[in-house]
Amino acid sequence: MSDLSSFFEPKTVAVAGSLGKLAFGGQVVRNNLLNFGYSGRVYLVNPSYDEVQGSKVYPTIKDIPETPDLAVVITPARTVPSIINDCVDKGVKSVIIGADGFAERGEEGAKLQREIVSIAKRGQIHLVGPNTIGTVNSMNGLVTATYPMDYTKIRRGNIALIAQTGLIGPQAFPYGEWGVGVSKICDLGNKCDVNESDLLEYLVEDPQTKVIAMHLEDIKEGQRFLEIAKMVTLRKPVLILKPGRTKESKKALISHTGSLLGNQKVCEAAFRQAGVISLSTFDEIFDVAKAFSCQPLPRGNRLGVITYTGGGGIMAIDAAAESGLTLAQFSSSTEEELSKIYPALKGNPSDVGPLFTQDIFPYKEITEIILNDRNVDCVLGVIYTGQLLSPEFYLPILNEVKKPEGKPVVFWIYGTNREMMDRACFKLEENGYPVYQHIGAAIRALGAMYQYKERILKEE
Repeated sequence: MSDLSSFFEPKTVAVAGSLGKLAFGGQVVRNNLLNFGYSGRVYLVNPSYDEVQGSKVYPTIKDIPETPDLAVVITPARTVPSIINDCVDKGVKSVIIGADGFAERGEEGAKLQREIVSIAKRGQIHLVGPNTIGTVNSMNGLVTATYPMDYTKIRRGNIALIAQTGLIGPQAFPYGEWGVGVSKICDLGNKCDVNESDLLEYLVEDPQTKVIAMHLEDIKEGQRFLEIAKMVTLRKPVLILKPGRTKESKKALISHTGSLLGNQKVCEAAFRQAGVISLSTFDEIFDVAKAFSCQPLPRGNRLGVITYTGGGGIMAIDAAAESGLTLAQFSSSTEEELSKIYPALKGNPSDVGPLFTQDIFPYKEITEIILNDRNVDCVLGVIYTGQLLSPEFYLPILNEVKKPEGKPVVFWIYGTNREMMDRACFKLEENGYPVYQHIGAAIRALGAMYQYKERILKEE
């Protein structure tokens, strides 16, 4: 596979598709590129138009005055082969096919898909798709999604998201409001050419990407994928959700992208051998990735818990056991320091609930004491917000906490006011503290980090 940079860093983009619709198509792609700040040149291609919104429209890709680095094709499936032919003649090397109607539609569509692959090979063109929303690069404003959005900025971060579903795209998720941000996004679609192995090879060298999270309905070139994944996971964590655990979902997957599916248990065992972290739900793609994104790996699996509620503490204990973590035994000096603040704080979990209505709530001191315990490797902190405690309370004191290196901290939030909870989540995540709506999600993220740490230690 040649360099995939033109799928993410093109200086020129040609967009071939309908220009009369504002809900889907070529004009939408053009608007997204402009709205999100893409500074490269954009050429519109459609034989039925001379001009759209002040921009010249070319009848074919061959008529464009320069060779585009990337072409985005959103036309009826039957017209795609001729457009790929034009790309070959023009010397275009990278094409995103947003059109559907290929292998996911049965044998006739599969035949058409094989045809476009054959044409592309003749011109040494690489294809993403078909049936895809394409790629995103938060660093340069590249957004090739074919649907309109009600925001115009994707928060920059270090998480790369790769999927076989448009649900990963910016038209389906508010990346402008996600505190931790993303680096790259790619919807692989039917994977007629570029696949997950190719993206892993590209992203392991991407300086903006720290963690790679993937949704894969099937695995192409299984042996190659495992060899590449083993190499990549030594440098960056790779998280994979592979749906299809039931007969019914496997049947639906085949109709979605025309995938051929392998045995789920065999895939998960292979993932473990390659150092890949297996995920169970779509939410975990974001939940686990954001912990890797902004927190250090733990040195061990001993968990400290700071809670407002005894019930929450018990739930944390259960979740920890299920995630490969153990409850830390606080040192005698920690127990002594906590008891000086309030006798009931002794023990793990440490329940701060009786103290939070006091005029001076020592949340900072308690957090600092537990984080600096030599027997603690990671910490779950509970955040309550509502009429009695505003979201603005936490960030200043957490930024003042003195903690040793190598101890990740995650937070579970609850409260009586949704707007306050959302505000607290955004502000904390913007400053590097992952926040979760469920205790289990927070603990599983820490467990995944410990699992990856163990993988690294085995190779050292």
